Amino acid sequence: MAVKITRQSKNIALVGAATSAAALRPGHERAPAALRAAGLADRLKTAGFQLADLGDTATYAFTPDDEHPRTRNVSSVLKSLNDLRPRVEAAVKSGALPVILSGDCISVLGVIAGARRYYRNVSLIYVDRDADLNVPATTPSGCVDGFVISQVIGRGAPELVRFWGEPPLVRAPDVALFGFERLDAPEEQYLAASPLRRHPAQEVSALGGAAAARLALERVHALNHEFVLHFDVDTISSDEFPWTNFPGAGGLSLSEVREALRVLVSQPNLAALVVAGYNPELDADGAGARKLIDLLADVLSGRLEATSAAAAGAAEPASGSPASATPASEAQPTSSSEPEPTSSSLPAGPDAEPERLDTPELPEESGGDTPDSTVS
Repeated sequence: MAVKITRQSKNIALVGAATSAAALRPGHERAPAALRAAGLADRLKTAGFQLADLGDTATYAFTPDDEHPRTRNVSSVLKSLNDLRPRVEAAVKSGALPVILSGDCISVLGVIAGARRYYRNVSLIYVDRDADLNVPATTPSGCVDGFVISQVIGRGAPELVRFWGEPPLVRAPDVALFGFERLDAPEEQYLAASPLRRHPAQEVSALGGAAAARLALERVHALNHEFVLHFDVDTISSDEFPWTNFPGAGGLSLSEVREALRVLVSQPNLAALVVAGYNPELDADGAGARKLIDLLADVLSGRLEATSAAAAGAAEPASGSPASATPASEAQPTSSSEPEPTSSSLPAGPDAEPERLDTPELPEESGGDTPDSTVS
């Protein structure tokens, strides 16, 4: 049976994914705690949000894992996804906007899976300087964070493909790569014939962040159904944000990223926001945490402004135009917006067990690292 999700536009559910297992060095696992310590919750409350902190997953830290050189730490990655998914499910069911503070980009798999417990159709807008289209057979490093989009569309490490019982998590035409500019040769070859939507950094700069974001929303149908927004901070030029594992020349300017995020975050169909790639070990004085919090507070405040404007418009119906309603039987599931409740209506944690859509159960963990040799 469908579950009605009542959106609470002033509520945020904060979730931490404390993992660096999919990276190539430690540090990402400290990102959720570092952003909290730097005052993220207080800034969001000051902006006008009611906040429920659903806590962090267990910590899954990077190790070299030379026994699995093509899928390093994949068993830990799978554990982290299974740890994260029910927290996201609880956040989505509450009607709050889930904001996931993640170390690794691979956490977006758990976020999409959590959203898909309630929404059959979920798109993905992937704001990242890398396309993350490698698979075990093509990876130069074994870094699972380099597989993210492959895993989302049903390619890549078999045990991560099986994380969602009926792959793909998202159809390739409903995925937009936004702001990318770093491609390995096999990724470039695959992308040339792929139905993935592509908005490279050069296009975003030419169109402007806001216009490019609107185009991405249209192309993945995110104006018509729910979408997850992934934001890797390495999209920002390292001149302005160097506190990542892979800084480098190029990237989008902070203002371009801000413009794009303000458009994307303001959408009523946003199912969850994932923030990834910040490494506190590279940020000794906390300047990076403060800059990132400034950015997040700004773009999320824009969401409040957009919601207020929409509510004001809805309160002034056109003269002579009767109100209409969609029959409840058409929803699968439905989402709606109501006046914000008190913070006590937000979930106390991920243990609540709401009613499911007919989605498959998670498979048992698999520790295998057999490359997918059918993918070039």
